[in-house]
Amino acid sequence: MPEFVRSDPSMWEAIYSDPSVPLDRSLVRLIIDDQRRLSRRWLYPIVRVFSRVLVALISIVKRVLPFRWMPLRTMDFLCVWFLRHFVSPDAVELLIRHFVVETNLVNFIIRNTSVPMEPVTLRPETLAGLGDSAVVEHDVNVYDVLIALDGVPLTAPAALDFTQLDIPWLDAERHQRRFLRLDIQTALCFMNIPFSMALTLEEYRRAVHSIRFDDSFMEILALVCDDDTFRHWKLGGLSLWMDSNVDVPRMVYRHALVCEYAHARLVKLAGGAYPRETPAAFD
Repeated sequence: MPEFVRSDPSMWEAIYSDPSVPLDRSLVRLIIDDQRRLSRRWLYPIVRVFSRVLVALISIVKRVLPFRWMPLRTMDFLCVWFLRHFVSPDAVELLIRHFVVETNLVNFIIRNTSVPMEPVTLRPETLAGLGDSAVVEHDVNVYDVLIALDGVPLTAPAALDFTQLDIPWLDAERHQRRFLRLDIQTALCFMNIPFSMALTLEEYRRAVHSIRFDDSFMEILALVCDDDTFRHWKLGGLSLWMDSNVDVPRMVYRHALVCEYAHARLVKLAGGAYPRETPAAFD
């Protein structure tokens, strides 16, 4: 009778090795390293509750004082300053990368449908590029393309245009000395506070609701590419479910992952293989 050997596998190594994940291994490693930070384990559970309660209180007070509590330029400055001094370079790179990835998805839809709209240009390559109302523009682009698609037939073209699926080199200012190196989810909890203060109630509601269009984008990509794979990443976030009283940082993080999966699928369709060949060591 063979001797029973107790296995003690690493959750992180299993996630890293999972062959069903379509992302480049270097990106998977970046995400895993970010999730393993001490701030993610110890600080995030506390900050998550604190942020949600504070944002809820801000929303309540704003119903009585319905005006912009701070200029958008101030919000941009605070967020970039916070990212530069208190957030890990890995998390900053993931955040910058998301803006590029989502723009690539939006532009893919624009280029492969008859939508009367020019490709959008929001592709920041530096931390400073997240200023200048990039967060607001990022959400507005989603609405603009969906509204422009009204009445446009969603069918697969004769040949798909895979232009601009690249990810440029991103400057997360790794040379910058930081007081803390927070993970991305904890950082999002903190950043949601000035975000809710700077935006009007309607702007904040619009920004939060933009995340619910993930399923819409997956369906559009499935139709345009004639590929059911995109439907596997739909989360049941119906666009007709209008509720802004949600855990925004958690939804944003999940939204970023869905975008990465969809982007990787487009790269595979363009090149015939998932981009998983970048070497990376695991420890």
